[in-house]
Amino acid sequence: MGTVILVRHGRSSANGSGVLAGRMPKVGLDDTGRAQAQALVDRLAGVPLAAVVCSPLLRCRQTVAPLLAARGLDRVNEPRLSEVDYGDWTGRKLSSLAKEPLWRVVQAHPSAAVFPGGEGLADVQARAVAAVRAHDARIRAEHGEHAVWLLCSHGDVIKALLADALGQHLDGFQRIVVDPASVSVVTYTDLRPFVVRMNDHSADLAALAPAKPKRRKRKTSSDADVGGSTGESK
Repeated sequence: MGTVILVRHGRSSANGSGVLAGRMPKVGLDDTGRAQAQALVDRLAGVPLAAVVCSPLLRCRQTVAPLLAARGLDRVNEPRLSEVDYGDWTGRKLSSLAKEPLWRVVQAHPSAAVFPGGEGLADVQARAVAAVRAHDARIRAEHGEHAVWLLCSHGDVIKALLADALGQHLDGFQRIVVDPASVSVVTYTDLRPFVVRMNDHSADLAALAPAKPKRRKRKTSSDADVGGSTGESK
C-alpha cells in the first residue's frame, strides 16, 4: 500500500504572467516559487521519503532541488509526468486562448480535447497513471509495502491523476483545484486508490508519516472503512 505525495511545482514566471507555458524551455520558478520550494523542506521534515520522481521540466526540478539536497536523495526524471503538450497553444496568453472554440471543450468535455499540434488530455491521463502505477510498484518492491514517495509534476497532470484516483470521469477534472506548491496524497492498493489529501497547503505534513508497524503483522487491506475511517493507519 504505497503512498504517493503529489506536489505541483512552485509558482513559475509563466504563472505570474498569464501565459500557458506548456513545455517551453527555461521556464523556471519566480521568487515566490523559490520560497515555496525551500518551504517544502520543512513541510515534509517529518515524512520519510523513499524516492522522488519528477517531471523533467525546469520548474519541477527546481521545486524538488532543496528537498533533495536536504535529504541526500536523487531524483528520477519521468517524461510521462511532463506538462501537457499544448501544441500551438504553447506560449500564448490565457486571455487570448479563452476566445478559442476549443476552450469550451477543455472546460466542459476535456476527455475530447486535443490541442492543435499537441496531445489530448485523455492521453495525458493515460500516460501519467501508467507512470505512477509503475513507479509505485517499483518503489514498494524496493522499500516495502508502506513506502512513501514524492512525485513533482504540473497542474493538469496532477488533476488528471486525482480524477483517476477518485474514480471520477476526466470530464469532471476541472472541478479539482491544484495550486502551485500544493500537496495532494494518494495511497495505492491492489484494489483501489484512496485519496488522503487534496490541494493541501499545510505548513507541517508530518501526519503523512506511516505509523510504526505493530508487533502483530496484519495483511494490507484494500477495503474501505464502513462508516468512515477511525483516523488510524491501516
